[in-house]
Amino acid sequence: MDYSEIKVGDSFKKEFIVTDEKVKTFAKISGDDNPIHIDDDFAAKTRFGKRIAHGILITSFISKVIGRDFPGDGTIYISQQVKFKRPVFIEDKVSVRIEVLEKNDSKNRIVLSTDVYNEEGKKVIEGTAEVMKE
Repeated sequence: MDYSEIKVGDSFKKEFIVTDEKVKTFAKISGDDNPIHIDDDFAAKTRFGKRIAHGILITSFISKVIGRDFPGDGTIYISQQVKFKRPVFIEDKVSVRIEVLEKNDSKNRIVLSTDVYNEEGKKVIEGTAEVMKE
């Protein structure tokens, strides 16, 4: 999508499944092998009662959408703010919702809302990003 085609209010949504494989691969790549993410027995004894996904793994889904889907190819991150609102569990389906909040035509920059919702429609991540679109 070309920068000139993007309008304030445009939005995009994409769903992801948080699999055991994704969580364990992320733990291996990042080095964050906190047992709350990878050990069923440990996680069962926590307030969550089961394993939770890494918050940063879930934010990587936002990055995938921004970089490949909307605004898409040629988009470069300037900043990303996130607030983790609820846990995401293994096998949850989450949906990333991006909306254009502002455009700065002199710099080809866009401010986006970058929220993530669980299957129940509850917000699990609340965020905003500033990106530059080539």
